[in-house]
Amino acid sequence: MKKTLSILLIASILVACGSQKKADRLGQALNKVNQSTEIKMPKSSAIQIAQDVAFLASDDLKGRDTGSEGIEKAAIYISERFQEMGVKPYRGAFMDDFKVNDTEAFNVVGVMTGSDKDMMNEVVVIGAHYDHIGVMQGVQGDSIANGANDNATGTATVLAIAENFKKLQFNRRTVVFALFSAEEKGLVGSKHLAQRMKKEGMNVVAMINFEMTGTPMIDSPYLTYVTGHDGSNMATVFNEANESVTVTGKLEKAAEFNLFKRSDNYPFFQEFNVPSQTFCTFDFTNFGHYHKVGDETSLVNTDHMANVVDAVMPGVFKVVNGEKLKLTPKPTTIDE
Repeated sequence: MKKTLSILLIASILVACGSQKKADRLGQALNKVNQSTEIKMPKSSAIQIAQDVAFLASDDLKGRDTGSEGIEKAAIYISERFQEMGVKPYRGAFMDDFKVNDTEAFNVVGVMTGSDKDMMNEVVVIGAHYDHIGVMQGVQGDSIANGANDNATGTATVLAIAENFKKLQFNRRTVVFALFSAEEKGLVGSKHLAQRMKKEGMNVVAMINFEMTGTPMIDSPYLTYVTGHDGSNMATVFNEANESVTVTGKLEKAAEFNLFKRSDNYPFFQEFNVPSQTFCTFDFTNFGHYHKVGDETSLVNTDHMANVVDAVMPGVFKVVNGEKLKLTPKPTTIDE
């Protein structure tokens, strides 16, 4: 008979017992559950995702350029969302300060410490950039590059995943939720955090990044594509973890445009040499407002975004709680 294991039930037991030894035993029990086990994942809220995107891409934030008042408002909003969920600040502070030339900037970073004594020192980073390009030359009276799809959507996706993990209350590895600034300046924020975490001796074992998830791919057999597809087993793990949909695949355009090196996954690959890849649904045919004032919330499909979060959650859960991802030996292509 097919068994069903509810992670929500495990969460309630963990809270009730409050014991590391009992938590360890529950983790061991989870390992022994056979492959037919169903893990009940919480459903993401398209309404909350829409609210997050709407705030981040509002005219009031004026395009979230690094160093601007608008991006400071965005950072405060993200910090408050983390606080509402119960996600703790990374090493005592949500704001991870750095400079872009002489401009003050900050990533926003939260953490959920792992529950397994043997795995809690292994860190999975889940990230997206929350900055955009600010104000540009006006088109028909509009000069604000709101950056709804790029990358309020990726930011909202990370917040939704963080919220799901707080509902689950089960992460054997430590999870760092990182929203980066200055991606548009050359991945400066993610480089800073990756280097900082390296210096601090953090054992990062994987980095999962989200970029431009606001519009469905056209005539695609898979829901998302992942950059650096052939460089690790990440795509395989995500697809095997979800039996109801093909979560991700390979987009040739991603290799052609060198996307593996052009988003915030790449600094973590450089510093830690671990699977570090970006999930995206912008396929070069389904969105015509990249770095333009037309990148507005009205073009974002938040039902699609909720579907993306729900589709990737089993894979993210497996990366956080299961076997480590593996780099492909001598990869044939890694979007070089």
